[in-house]
Amino acid sequence: MLTLSTAELMAWIGAFMWPFIRVGAMLFAAPVFGNTQVPLRIRLMISLALTVAIMPAVGEAPAVEPLSVEALLIAIQQVIIGLAMGLMLALAFQTAVIAGESIALTMGLGFATMVDPTSGQTVPVVSQFLQVVITLLFLAVGGHLMFIEMVAASFSTLTLTGPGLVQQDLTLVFGWATQMYAGAVLIALPAIVLLLTVNIALGVMTRAAPQMNIFSVGFPVTMMVGFLLITILIIPSLPRRMSAIWSDAFNTLGRLIGVN
Repeated sequence: MLTLSTAELMAWIGAFMWPFIRVGAMLFAAPVFGNTQVPLRIRLMISLALTVAIMPAVGEAPAVEPLSVEALLIAIQQVIIGLAMGLMLALAFQTAVIAGESIALTMGLGFATMVDPTSGQTVPVVSQFLQVVITLLFLAVGGHLMFIEMVAASFSTLTLTGPGLVQQDLTLVFGWATQMYAGAVLIALPAIVLLLTVNIALGVMTRAAPQMNIFSVGFPVTMMVGFLLITILIIPSLPRRMSAIWSDAFNTLGRLIGVN
């Protein structure tokens, strides 16, 4: 008859519970994985599947009581690590949202908004369109597999019994937001400059012919030019721009977890 001691049972539970907490927190914050339109049951199943797949890389679990203060501190540390990793990827995806907002405001579509299924926030339709495109690009280049690999590697460097993340690590995550805004500017700048030129030309035309209704002429023109610029300039440049942003984000994530 198979008999298990309390220590062995707690070790088995901890070997699954601690990685599950980190993976679950990561899925909660990361885009694609934590999409609000994905049912909670499906996300839970994905968390369970990833935890089982990652368990061989976890190592020895800490021998602590699940309801003790020490266990609570370990759980909080795992949540912080998972949220920090998911936040890094979320910041990279927000680059397209910020770029889309800038383009939409310049072309006169700032009022055309819809609910973003990834974050649940209201964003311009241009931002939503760009986010769908970069999500498909991310999946096409295997970014989701690279991210899962980074999560698995984090258990070798940020062990369950280790100190976890410190203040400098969290500062590194939030400091990377500057790269997010810089990337958004690089994506949207060509369209913004050309749309600004169109608006200046319309202003000169209105000054030369005051009887022309600028609202009836300018709004359709800026919208048409904006759509053309998105098709001709923005979409073709997205793979190159987003590849650089994702590469920088993964390098920063590697420094965060101590892989690089």
